[in-house]
Amino acid sequence: MQTRESAPTNLADLFEKCNAFTRPDEVKAMGIYPYFHPISSAPADEVIFDGKPVIMIGSNNYLGLTGHPKVKEAAEQAIKKYGTGCTGSRFLNGTLDIHLELEERLAKFVKKDAALVFSTGFQTNLGTISALINKGDTLILDRSDHASIVDGCRLSFGRVLKFTHNDMADLERVVRTVREGNGKGGILIVVDGVFSMEGDIINLPELVKVARKYNARVMVDDAHAVGVLGEKGRGTAEHFGLTDEVDIIMGTFSKSFASLGGYIAADHSVINYIKHISRALIFSASIPPSATAAVLAALDIIESEPERQECLWKNARRMLREFKMLGFDTGTSVTPVIPVMIGEDLDTFRFWKELFNNGVLANPVISPAVAPGQALIRTSYTATHTDRHLDRVLEVFAKIGKEMGII
Repeated sequence: MQTRESAPTNLADLFEKCNAFTRPDEVKAMGIYPYFHPISSAPADEVIFDGKPVIMIGSNNYLGLTGHPKVKEAAEQAIKKYGTGCTGSRFLNGTLDIHLELEERLAKFVKKDAALVFSTGFQTNLGTISALINKGDTLILDRSDHASIVDGCRLSFGRVLKFTHNDMADLERVVRTVREGNGKGGILIVVDGVFSMEGDIINLPELVKVARKYNARVMVDDAHAVGVLGEKGRGTAEHFGLTDEVDIIMGTFSKSFASLGGYIAADHSVINYIKHISRALIFSASIPPSATAAVLAALDIIESEPERQECLWKNARRMLREFKMLGFDTGTSVTPVIPVMIGEDLDTFRFWKELFNNGVLANPVISPAVAPGQALIRTSYTATHTDRHLDRVLEVFAKIGKEMGII
């Protein structure tokens, strides 16, 4: 048997790319590496990051429910009753009565016939898209769609096409090309409701016009829209009054719902098909009892405390307005997700580090998550940020922006 030492040297080594991957170490040596730092406190508007207290403006805790007493109590009680995990998939021994209760509540909340809960938001898109799309079908995506949508398409057997971000004329061009090219298979247009980096909202009214014109179906990922958009926080479709025109509404529990998991809501037949076909659902352990109960409690609060959404938008509008007044470029954002455009990757890391040094924690976003030369600091705001928090954030951004020549 040949040992590693005596293996032929002219054959490729699988780990060669790993050994050559030195960029993270180079950035660490510069003292500006921003990833995988530990938080040693509960997720809130102030956290302990790398042992230092900072104001958090990088989480997706939009309604500030991660520390809500009712949410924590619900999770604790679920553990006492059901234990810590389900030990199986939804398909077999992993469905609890509270899973079914949650699905019924979610369907009613977003005004669809039925809903289906997955173990993570990422898995929800993978499992839904790959189950629905067969050979001969076509997926059409916005170029800024979330990675989970892109990976769900990779797992499908359909053709995948993209259109220019939020450009409905380009969407129609793509859909028309499919139909004119003898595209008789099904078409699914998949978009984010609120785009997680840009902070803008899909032009849903025009999108559904195109979809209906060419007999295409529409799926909207409301991960960053549920609890945020719409009069009752039901998301993008409610925001535009187009719930009946969106065929599948997808959402996650890790943002406004203060937990972990994901869901889709659609017609009964669609949900029934996916729950019996989706490999991501059938072969994954189900969402644990504590996470399920936390979502149910969060949903109660969303429905009974609309003032939280009002506070969220008050904070978001203020930060959008004041960042622009300072001279920062916030792109096309109109939501609580507000990017601050920096440009080059290393400048963005330096800006992030100076924010941290001054007690503010945000998220640096570089290529390939954004186009080269368009790196940014992603900020996001909650209903529970106080004026004291926001005053300090603006003070620090103004200081660093001027020092680095950004403003």
